[in-house]
Amino acid sequence: MIRLSKKMLYAIEAVLDIAYHTSSEPVLSREITRRQGIPRRYLEQALQHLVRNDILIGVRGPRGGYRLARERRRISVGDIVRTVRAMETSENPVESIDGSELGSKVVRPLWVSLQSEVMDRLDCISIDELCSRADEAGINSEGRSSLDFSI
Repeated sequence: MIRLSKKMLYAIEAVLDIAYHTSSEPVLSREITRRQGIPRRYLEQALQHLVRNDILIGVRGPRGGYRLARERRRISVGDIVRTVRAMETSENPVESIDGSELGSKVVRPLWVSLQSEVMDRLDCISIDELCSRADEAGINSEGRSSLDFSI
C-alpha cells in the first residue's frame, strides 16, 4: 500500500530541488535543507537510498554534493516512491495472508488495483514536468541564476 509519509515527500522534494536548482556544481545537502526545510536526519538517509537506486549521484570531496543520475525527464515520481517504499520497513497489510475470504478475494485485490493505477500515474510524471510546474509557479531557481550562457 502506498502510504504518503514525510520521508516520501522529503525524497520527492529533494530530487526536485536538485533538478530545479542545479548549476554546474553538485547541490549540497545543506542547501537542500536550507531551501526546503527538510531535517538533515531524513534528508541524508533519503539521499543515500536515492544514490543506491541510481536516481542521484553522490559527488565526494570539497566541491561534492548531489546531482541527478540521469536526465530529469527520465526520472519519474514513481521511481522515487519505489525507492522510499523499499527503505520504509512497515508491513504492508494488503500482502498479509490473514483475513477473511471477502478481504482476501475482494477488498485486497481492489487495493492492489488502485495502488497499481496510482503507480502508473506517478510513473508518467517526470521530474522535468515538476520543474516546469515550479517555473510556472514563479519559484526562483538559484542554479539557473548562476549559469552564464554567453559565448
